[in-house]
Amino acid sequence: MDARPVTLPGPEGGPGQSQPWNRQRLRSNNEWLLLERLRTAGPVSRAQLARDTGLSKPTVSAALAVLEQVGLVREAGRLTPERGRVAVLYEPDPAAGHVLGVDIGRARLRVAVADLSGRITARRDVPNRGRSANAVADAVVAAAQEAIAEAGLAPGEVVHAAVGSPGVWDESQQRVHYATKLPGWGRRGLFERIEAGLGTRISVHNDANLAALGEYAGGAGTGSRVFVYLLIGSGLGMGVVVNGEIQQGAHGAAGEIGFLPLPGSGVNLEQAAAAESVVREARAAGMTGPLTAKRVFAAARAGDARAMAAVLRESEQLAFSVAVVAAVLDPDLVVLGGGLGNGADLLLTPVEQALHRLTPLRPRLAGSLLGDEAVLRGALATALGTARPEVFETLTSNLS
Repeated sequence: MDARPVTLPGPEGGPGQSQPWNRQRLRSNNEWLLLERLRTAGPVSRAQLARDTGLSKPTVSAALAVLEQVGLVREAGRLTPERGRVAVLYEPDPAAGHVLGVDIGRARLRVAVADLSGRITARRDVPNRGRSANAVADAVVAAAQEAIAEAGLAPGEVVHAAVGSPGVWDESQQRVHYATKLPGWGRRGLFERIEAGLGTRISVHNDANLAALGEYAGGAGTGSRVFVYLLIGSGLGMGVVVNGEIQQGAHGAAGEIGFLPLPGSGVNLEQAAAAESVVREARAAGMTGPLTAKRVFAAARAGDARAMAAVLRESEQLAFSVAVVAAVLDPDLVVLGGGLGNGADLLLTPVEQALHRLTPLRPRLAGSLLGDEAVLRGALATALGTARPEVFETLTSNLS
């Protein structure tokens, strides 16, 4: 297992960068360059690849022949121009490898298998009914095995699995700290249990960090230079992405904003701004019966004044969180995500109004575009960032 620094998949960190120059390494770098260009540019001809990369046409042809031979590239069609020869178009072969993304939440477990293009080929979304940490770990493995089988893969064919978990991953101790919403989740051996059950190497990451990466890669955070994602659900977490790279801090705890005390209240931000606080505020306003944050927001949309009072109180707590973030990080965008982020239609305007009363530093606010999918999408993006160069190295080294 590992928890490498997380960046979005791309040509950075390509294979062999730290190795000394030789003819084999130069050829390998050319092949990697072409493969990444195909990944970002779509089906492209050899002539266009030569123009895009500056490599000679013979070099491009030789490299493509190798990539096609080992199964990394395939023909994607042919282009017939008005004049000249028919051009063969190439694209990466997405079936060259597969990855697994895992989102471990208190209420639900989500897993998905994707090919190297990022296309999801199978997934499971099940309630988290585990009454012990071992039971949760076993449920993750069972759901993942079902998805892997549905994708038509044999055990061990997944190249890498990225796991999103509440709390802070401690690489030296191989366990999670501060995951208070999952009892026993800080015990050693849980992720080794998951890794053994999956039969593939895994990496463990904070769920808010993965959600931020997912939202940056394919949601509301796309194009932001300094982007903050607030994961508001059973807890309160934050992911920070600067120029496409997650900021983890010296001990992996950057973004644990829920620990901050709320002035004059005797509670911290997680207690004041997470889902349970919405239910408490709704009951204090007079709502009765079985309540969840989702039901409170639904009642507010229907015009219930008591539910709206709870939503406004939640907005004030979130505005304080954003004010702290704005003062420390100066982000250009803050996205409200997680379970309560689904109520952004009710939250954004009052949060902005409360923020104006608190501080002159007012980043742009938006609701998540990925919703409950953000952690899982970030996990898949992270797994792809590890798997793509690994698959490349494995398949091309067989020809060395």
